[in-house]
Amino acid sequence: MEIGPVIVYIKPWCPWCVDAVAWMKARGMEFQEVDVLTDRPGHARMVEISGQSLTPTLEMPDGTVLADFDTGQLEQFLKGRDAV
Repeated sequence: MEIGPVIVYIKPWCPWCVDAVAWMKARGMEFQEVDVLTDRPGHARMVEISGQSLTPTLEMPDGTVLADFDTGQLEQFLKGRDAV
């Protein structure tokens, strides 16, 4: 699957983040992972684009954002963009 790189903002202990990263890796998605607990600019960017601090938050190359999601919501979000 080639949709271009996306950014996923995570907290390492967050079970939804762990699931999202595993789901994306299993499907061969190209993405950049940003740990918002150790990356202050990354945290600020996530809050700026989503208006909240919940994870996981996904930022697509076109600027579309999916915040505070589970893998089912992620799959539906990407299907709507012909990415899955």
